[in-house]
Amino acid sequence: MIDISIRLRDELVAAAAGSADEVCGLLLGRGERVERAPPCRNVAATPAVRFELDPAALLAAHRAARAGGPAVLGHYHSHPSGDARPSPRDAADAVPDGSLWLIVAGGEVTAWRAIEDGVLHGRFEPVKMRDGGCEGGGDPPQGGDAPRAE
Repeated sequence: MIDISIRLRDELVAAAAGSADEVCGLLLGRGERVERAPPCRNVAATPAVRFELDPAALLAAHRAARAGGPAVLGHYHSHPSGDARPSPRDAADAVPDGSLWLIVAGGEVTAWRAIEDGVLHGRFEPVKMRDGGCEGGGDPPQGGDAPRAE
C-alpha cells in the first residue's frame, strides 16, 4: 500500500486532462509515501501514444536522492485513451524492479508495481492507495480522525 495525498492525485488528474499527449513525471518520497510528483518532459518520438521520461530529469532525481533528498519511488504517466491500467506496451517497456507506476486516465489514478510474473501482462501487480491527507504534509482527509494539536 502507498500513501499519496489527495492534492497530488488531483494535480496528476488535472495535468492529464490538460494534454492530448501522455504526460509523465517522477514519484518522489520516503518508504511507501509519495511526497512529490514533479512533471518531466515526455521525450518519446510519439508522445500521443507513448511516454519516455526525460533522462536528464531522472538522473538529477537519483543524484538528489543520493545527496539525502527523497527517493525515486517510481513514475507516473497518463493514457489519453482513458484506460487507467498499464498497457501491453507499458509491460514491454517496464523493468521488473519493484518500482511504482501510477497510471492516470479518465479522472482516475491507479497504482501498480513492476515485477516478474505480475498478474497484468505478466509484469504488473496492483497496489492499493491510501489517502495520505489533503496536503503533502500528511494532513488527514476531511473527516479523518487523526489527533489534533491542542
